[in-house]
Amino acid sequence: MELVDEIAAMRQGRGNPGALVGEFRRTPLLVPLVDGGLLTAVFGGVRWIHAFTDEAALARFAQARNVPPDQEWEYVSLLGARLTDAVIPSMDGPGGVAVNAADEDASMLFPPVKGIVPDAVAVDVDHADQGEGAR
Repeated sequence: MELVDEIAAMRQGRGNPGALVGEFRRTPLLVPLVDGGLLTAVFGGVRWIHAFTDEAALARFAQARNVPPDQEWEYVSLLGARLTDAVIPSMDGPGGVAVNAADEDASMLFPPVKGIVPDAVAVDVDHADQGEGAR
């Protein structure tokens, strides 16, 4: 199944969390660039990277943010695994990925928890024994 199908299955209560995370990790996602960095937003103490499964989902997000239709957005394509395993650990504070944020019935959050991000940056792991680099 594709990521959008796994998200739909989860939202309908018939999904498999392991399959969802696996498909997320394998999927190339479009991440807009703003001021030389990835488009993020902070909510609930977490910095969320905005990522999209295709250009149509990105366009719906831009429209929801009242971006003029003729304005182009530069973006990069990154695997979900690259976002969680490399980008998020390099961020200051907890980070997660918000996929297709403008699609009410097709969006999904991948929070900074064990099984999604590396344990060293997961907010639900006791870092007391992990030394100086732990968050």
